[in-house]
Amino acid sequence: MTIKEAKAYDPWKAFSGPNLGYVLEQYDLFQQNPDSVNPELQNFFENSGPPIVNTVAGQKTVVEHQTTVVSAGDVLSMKKITSAVKLTENIRSYGHLAANINPLNEVALDNELLHLEKYGLTADDLRKIPADFICPESPESVKDGYEAFRYLKELYTKTIAFEFSQVNDLNERQWLIDAVESGSIFPEVTNEQKAILYKRLAEVEGFEKFLHRTYVGQKRFSIEGLDMLVPVLDHLISQTVQNGTTNVNIAMAHRGRLNVLAHVLGKPYEIIFSEFQHSPNKDLVPSEGSIGINYGWTGDVKYHLGLDTLITNGKTQKARITLANNPSHLEVVGPIVEGYSRAAQENRTEAGFPKQDISRSMAILIHGDAAFPGEGIVPETLNLSRLKGYQTGGTIHIIANNMIGFTTESEDSRSTKYASDPAKGFEVPIVHVNADDPEACLSAVTLAIQYREKYKKDFLIDLIGYRRFGHNEMDEPLVTQPGMYGLIQKHLTVKDLYGKKLLEASSISNKKLEALSEQVEEKLKKAYDRISGNKPEAVCELDPPQTVEKGFPKLDTTIAAEDLIRMNEDLVKWPEGFQVNKKLGRILSRRLDSFGEEGKIDWAHAETLAFASILSDGTPIRLTGQDSERGTFAQRNIVLHDSENGKTYSPLHTLKTAKASFAVHNSPLTETAVLAFEYGYNVFAPETLVLWEAQFGDFANTAQVIFDQFIAAGRAKWGQKSGLVMLLPHGYEGQGPEHSSARLERFLSLAAENNWTVANLSSAAQYFHVLRRQAKILEMEQVRPLVIMAPKSMLRNQVMASTVAEFTEGEFQSFIETQALGQNSQLVERVVLCTGKIAVEIREKLVNESNIDWLQVISLEQIYPFPLKGIKEAFAKYPNLKEIVWLQEEPKNMGAWTFVEPRLYEVAPEGVSVSYIGRKRRSSPSEGDPLVHKQEQNRIMTESITRTNEGEN
Repeated sequence: MTIKEAKAYDPWKAFSGPNLGYVLEQYDLFQQNPDSVNPELQNFFENSGPPIVNTVAGQKTVVEHQTTVVSAGDVLSMKKITSAVKLTENIRSYGHLAANINPLNEVALDNELLHLEKYGLTADDLRKIPADFICPESPESVKDGYEAFRYLKELYTKTIAFEFSQVNDLNERQWLIDAVESGSIFPEVTNEQKAILYKRLAEVEGFEKFLHRTYVGQKRFSIEGLDMLVPVLDHLISQTVQNGTTNVNIAMAHRGRLNVLAHVLGKPYEIIFSEFQHSPNKDLVPSEGSIGINYGWTGDVKYHLGLDTLITNGKTQKARITLANNPSHLEVVGPIVEGYSRAAQENRTEAGFPKQDISRSMAILIHGDAAFPGEGIVPETLNLSRLKGYQTGGTIHIIANNMIGFTTESEDSRSTKYASDPAKGFEVPIVHVNADDPEACLSAVTLAIQYREKYKKDFLIDLIGYRRFGHNEMDEPLVTQPGMYGLIQKHLTVKDLYGKKLLEASSISNKKLEALSEQVEEKLKKAYDRISGNKPEAVCELDPPQTVEKGFPKLDTTIAAEDLIRMNEDLVKWPEGFQVNKKLGRILSRRLDSFGEEGKIDWAHAETLAFASILSDGTPIRLTGQDSERGTFAQRNIVLHDSENGKTYSPLHTLKTAKASFAVHNSPLTETAVLAFEYGYNVFAPETLVLWEAQFGDFANTAQVIFDQFIAAGRAKWGQKSGLVMLLPHGYEGQGPEHSSARLERFLSLAAENNWTVANLSSAAQYFHVLRRQAKILEMEQVRPLVIMAPKSMLRNQVMASTVAEFTEGEFQSFIETQALGQNSQLVERVVLCTGKIAVEIREKLVNESNIDWLQVISLEQIYPFPLKGIKEAFAKYPNLKEIVWLQEEPKNMGAWTFVEPRLYEVAPEGVSVSYIGRKRRSSPSEGDPLVHKQEQNRIMTESITRTNEGEN
């Protein structure tokens, strides 16, 4: 509110908290020199007069500019009032520094900023100030400023502490303060609720102890020391589902994962025990199918596995809870779960952008205290939280803080006081809570849910506990942390501490506590007895399913010419009055000419037509990447900007034939988190064609862990299918080492078991057909990711452009033989195989060559799966073939050569040599000097089409 609005009803009551402190300071300056404050405040002070302060007796005392109208004993100076406001604000801002949030601390903390004498104040001074001046939300039992001070100090320094100063929106910050100080997040807990909470802690602890003594020495990454994580998740899920959420998606590492699987997601004890025994367990899945346990053919260790479970109300599904599969690479699953959540929130059944309803899904990301400040993907993911293409309406972050990373202590693993401090840069409210105080932990959850519900933003709970054992159960932590583990060995568990507290408060009987513990133990024993006689599975071949091994079915990816023409016309129309950039408008309008007699369709045009046809088939599309709306090379222009007012428009949103949504977003300058997000989106929305585009192919290097651990191996490890498309600009054009190679060799080294398709295309029609094929297999068992080495300089090359007939009559070809060559098969002595850009350049070069009937050039379009049968048949056409040459522009130790070499030997006819032409082995991908590049490029192409002396007539 403005000062003018405030004055209309009560000028000084318009200010509170930090605002009041600031205005009082300004008033103090105004008393000394009116010109020392800004004109607006000067006018306010002159018109409103001095502030009015109520004494304890209820009399009004007025502090005037220079004189005091009542006795000095009854009135505080403006300086003391200001000091009281500063004290109050410092309790709110720095109370956490003296809070009892470390369960291993044996000495109470203190901070001088919380002492009255620091501010020149006494208890009597504060008693002269009304309670609501210090704390407007204080309970009725608080009668004066001193009692309000004590109330606030206790509130902000107990086992739960708050950091809200980083929240810049004053309304939000005040709401958070009010929620804490009003006590609304600290509801009365009934004895029945306390008993339920105790039983949950007994289940968590009992499970860990049972595993510890039954499977001695086996890794399980125990939750002990952070047992409250399970009730915290229970409470989070319960509250958000009651609010109408139907999908809760959880990301976490291995610490405590088995306990969360068992107790939050309901994975039967029998299945977990059988995994420790390496015995058959798939028959143990409940017959109603309420639990979706993920299996691949090679599998993964038990503490990496995920699970889906349904919360039902009778026969009605109420919510789906998903714990994402996760490798050992800490924090990388976070943005994947954000992708899950965005996908669950969106309706993609209509044209235009998807319709998002953030109430449908919530993400919970569980972090480690060493990983949260240590792993760069954490701020990458936090940065997504407010971006329109990635926001999910607020994520609940939980730091499972055991105050140590493997054997590295906090002072060696971060430069900040708290593990949570990186979140402050994103204005995320933070609550630190002692994991040994169960009820305080649940209060933190209540505040988190209420804040997300109101402001649709992220919230962080720093759950501070300890790790009862070493990094794993075979580790001896006393070797490296003797002090810490000396304390831990003497420290009671949270179950025992809470039980003791309940007994002391007569909230429960000792008999009841014992009965609850016995119930837990009995349940564990029964589950174990059911599977204890099972023998380990016999070692068997770990083969993929037949549907995966067989490859793609025959698919028709053509489209009728009249449909293509109609879509093309719609794509170059824009709303009346929409002012497209004139130059761009002319370029796009020329696409109408592509359907003429001599017309051709280039790469970007083919892509837009593919998108239009896929949307018309009813398949949603999501495309993101750095500058993807326009395209790195100004080729796409799928989102147009009005040159007068900057408004945007995409023809794909108003396409008359579209039956599904089209989302396109420019991503932040982030690779790992964005690629992970898109992978997660695709996994959760398998019917959607999701594409991620790197600005340059080598930018994908940064996201290598997502390729390695999830996209390439996710199905083999966890049975997790994906049809994600990755567009990686690749090609040697003299732009230096960093913008030449998309590291094709890396994707080929990961290629096995038909885990993905790797393509390097030489025509626009090929791109059109491979995209349409990908869209058609999305919901088939044969689905797999698609990696495309996308062009750069070739985007507008007319040799790469295709005729309309190639779209309406053709299909995707795994390799292409040059039609103008090999007309007389008897004369062909050399076949040159190449892929991508260099195949296009060879075609161009051959146009001006003569006497080349001895040569055939084959462009390998799909490098993996390698078309062995087709290539072998192609070679067999040439009875006098003497040599097969692999041509590439990458160095010999990069590109496809290492991958194709053994396959070429396998299919080469007897007596035919296999050789390599290209750059020699290099440590760097390419030359830095464009002239050297041009010379080398010319050398390898010339050599590939030059007949050797042996072959000359």
